Amino acid sequence: MSSRQNTKILIVEDELIIAEYFSDLLQEAHFSKIKIAKNKETALKEMASFLPDIILMDININERNAGIELSTLKNKNATVIFITGQHDVALMSEALKTNPDAYLTKPINKVDLIASVNLAIQKKQQQVLQFKDGYDTINLEYKNIKYIIADGNYVNIITTPKKYTIRQSLTTIAEKLPIESFVQTHRSYLVNRSKIQRITATSVFVNDVEIPLSRSFSKHFK
Repeated sequence: MSSRQNTKILIVEDELIIAEYFSDLLQEAHFSKIKIAKNKETALKEMASFLPDIILMDININERNAGIELSTLKNKNATVIFITGQHDVALMSEALKTNPDAYLTKPINKVDLIASVNLAIQKKQQQVLQFKDGYDTINLEYKNIKYIIADGNYVNIITTPKKYTIRQSLTTIAEKLPIESFVQTHRSYLVNRSKIQRITATSVFVNDVEIPLSRSFSKHFK
């Protein structure tokens, strides 16, 4: 199944004709998991239950700046693409402070819409570790990985909410992860640099968990 078919898109737009137009364009491009929210309340419910991957967010839904506020309340894995009128230059400056993935100015054509959505998908794919967990395909964002431990023919991937155990070597996993973000501290440990709180001569600490730092890998911290 393609990433387009798997991608969940939420359209937050109070003008139903425009929202349905966006939906039609996305369906023509083979996106099938699409929902529409025409007000703040529905948008909040859909962000919590539908858990969209991408949100097409009208900045002025129902009231000025409401889309900007909503973007700060989105589900954490969602990417926001803002939509604005041609004369909302000052408003767009405010919206950009929330670090959206992109923004589009009305009237919006199919090429621009699909290009922005595809770029958002590509960017997300470049920041995730994908693996099978039973029958499920997991797309785990790098930022959610704390550290990885080798365990025989398996590795344990430790995240904030849970642990994943998959049949792969630590070397294979390391090759899939960016070296600027993940560092090996020991032959059995791979650690997310951004999660390291403290370093000693023989250990690194991640959320008060002590992880061994062997002499052969300590050069990464000098």
